[in-house]
Amino acid sequence: MIDSSESNAWNDAVQEWEIYDVEEDEHNSSSCICGKENIRYLFTIKNMKNDKILFPIGSSCIKKFNRNDLNEITSVNERLFKLFHAVKENKFISLDSDYFSRKLLRYLFDQNAFKPNKYNNYNAKNDYEFILKMFNQRREPSDKQKSKIKAIIVTSIKPFLERRLSDKVVRRKNI
Repeated sequence: MIDSSESNAWNDAVQEWEIYDVEEDEHNSSSCICGKENIRYLFTIKNMKNDKILFPIGSSCIKKFNRNDLNEITSVNERLFKLFHAVKENKFISLDSDYFSRKLLRYLFDQNAFKPNKYNNYNAKNDYEFILKMFNQRREPSDKQKSKIKAIIVTSIKPFLERRLSDKVVRRKNI
């Protein structure tokens, strides 16, 4: 990573990089450029000063950058893939920390996963705020609230995940 950076000092060099893309290797058959084998999440990072790209980078190497912003992006992407697989397998998805986090919900909103429709008065933010409120509350949602949660997941989040991640899952055995 240092060789592809403008700076030769680690603390400065790590500031030059951003996460550019991510794929998932379902078979954990990939290796990080550092040599670590059996990585699942294959991040592409891009140097913002010289446009150099490094791939694949594992999430444990990204954590070594000691940058909270990159750690958050890494965590959100890993949760996205977990949620994507649950949706693809038609699992029951509850609005809890098994699949969601506040940061993931915010990411979904920022990426326009929530769609305006007649049920949210053509304002996607209404669905985001409802889902966030339900995620934060301590008591069990009512049956009506559960139906609305399910509808938002099925009509907004599921299609978003399919559009965003369908081509990001690497299914071949060796990369």
